[in-house]
Amino acid sequence: MTSQASRMISTSAEVFGIWQNIGQKPGEAFGSAIFFVILQSVMKYGFDNEKYLSIQSEHIKERIAQFGNKLYLELGGKLFDDHHASRVLPGFQPDSKLRMLGQLADQAEIVIVISAKDIEKNKVRTDLGITYDMDVLRLREEFTKRGFMVSSVVITHYNGQSSADAFRRKLENLGIATYLHYTIEGYPENVALIDSDEGFGRNDYVQTSRPLVIVTAPGPGSGKMAVCLSQLYNENKRGVKAGYAKFETFPVWSLPLRHPVNIAYEAATADLNDINMIDPFHLDAYGKTAINYNRDIEIFPVLNALFEGIYGENPYKSPTDMGVNMVGFCISDDAVCREASRQEIVRRYFRALNDFASGADNEREVNKISLLFKQAGISPDYRLPLVAARERARQSGVPCSAIELADGTVITAESGDLLGSSSALLLNAIKHLAGIDHDLKLIPQSLIEPVQRTKTAYLHSRNPRLHTDEVLVALSVLSPTDDNCRRALEVLPLLDGCQMHSTEMLGEVDHKIFKKLGIGLTCDPAKKRRRTQTPAE
Repeated sequence: MTSQASRMISTSAEVFGIWQNIGQKPGEAFGSAIFFVILQSVMKYGFDNEKYLSIQSEHIKERIAQFGNKLYLELGGKLFDDHHASRVLPGFQPDSKLRMLGQLADQAEIVIVISAKDIEKNKVRTDLGITYDMDVLRLREEFTKRGFMVSSVVITHYNGQSSADAFRRKLENLGIATYLHYTIEGYPENVALIDSDEGFGRNDYVQTSRPLVIVTAPGPGSGKMAVCLSQLYNENKRGVKAGYAKFETFPVWSLPLRHPVNIAYEAATADLNDINMIDPFHLDAYGKTAINYNRDIEIFPVLNALFEGIYGENPYKSPTDMGVNMVGFCISDDAVCREASRQEIVRRYFRALNDFASGADNEREVNKISLLFKQAGISPDYRLPLVAARERARQSGVPCSAIELADGTVITAESGDLLGSSSALLLNAIKHLAGIDHDLKLIPQSLIEPVQRTKTAYLHSRNPRLHTDEVLVALSVLSPTDDNCRRALEVLPLLDGCQMHSTEMLGEVDHKIFKKLGIGLTCDPAKKRRRTQTPAE
């Protein structure tokens, strides 16, 4: 086994080793419940989520007390559904920030920010497949269901865009208070204009009523910080001495500049051209290295001027001081987080390549991430399933897929008449995990062929092969009378966190299935083509 193949704990081997000691197989006797308990007991995490909830909430409470009765808390990243954080920090729960802030729900209100530029170009949240304007409505509904007060929506970078006007009317028809913040020429360098009635003073004043105002958005680059600073300016005009703090998970200020966790953040925001930097203000003030990113460093003179105008002095000596992020102090296994982050960098690269192959104008994004490989000390070939899938494709001449399991085992599959390579790979992987002989056909051809006829004859599909969701449905139908199918389904949780690569771009259905299973998927930027080969389960 190579050093890369042995770099992670042998999770599946440990699970089944423990199971063997108690004389059980998954699904037998008191199987399922104990199986999941054992699975959880041996999973290797790199992040202490409970510690994070404790120390992060206390730190924010301290910052609220520092500013008295009014604090604008800019929330970078996602308040929930933070899947990037959970990928690069194994053990971080996607809703951790929401759970922590829930302790302050009775004191807090939420303002959602969206850029008029993102509305105009129908920018999409790639993790959810919905546009930013639709996500504003989703976020509002989700926050409200969780007991938070959502007071308003702010449309930033407004310059008379008709699409923004239409969205504003839609919000107002739904009874949602909506405000406009305008484009300011020379932002953020022209401090004199920004800190004036023709700059922030021109923006709508956002009406708020609670001590803590959480300012969030569907994604980065929406203008959250500008909204907070604009509110500080306009609150001061009304005699209110409001404070500001920034709750940003990445980059992690207490980790080195070239730590893979921070490089993975740069890869994730390559479309915005965010650049991680050593905070020069922090270094000058304290003689200590801290990591921030270009937009916060660029805006700091504006913040400094605003605070000096409001308070006579700035309580923050650096952009890093503005933050309340404690995530770096909750990493429990640095090696695990480094490995997860390297995988994320490669994943981001191939996603950008796939977008480019599909017609997106993102060549700069692709080029930037490719440069980050050198900083991280890796290349695309660092990804074991990529190497294995391409090698099998080279030998077979057909599209192939490969998956690296938690114990370093790499499983491969190729496309055939009945199954695409991703569907065949899913079957191969769960048979291996469940200890089922590879040559055993879990789904008989007599069941697959009628499904194929329905897809082609009645649903007019050009691809008769079964997708991954159809494979799982077939296993579910067979499982009440077939013990092997039942065992195969019950090991699906062991795929969570595994890494996979396909030598062709997969369809939306397959992407969603692998995401739900927790599998990190990458694809070569090659479009599917019609083939006929032998079955390859």
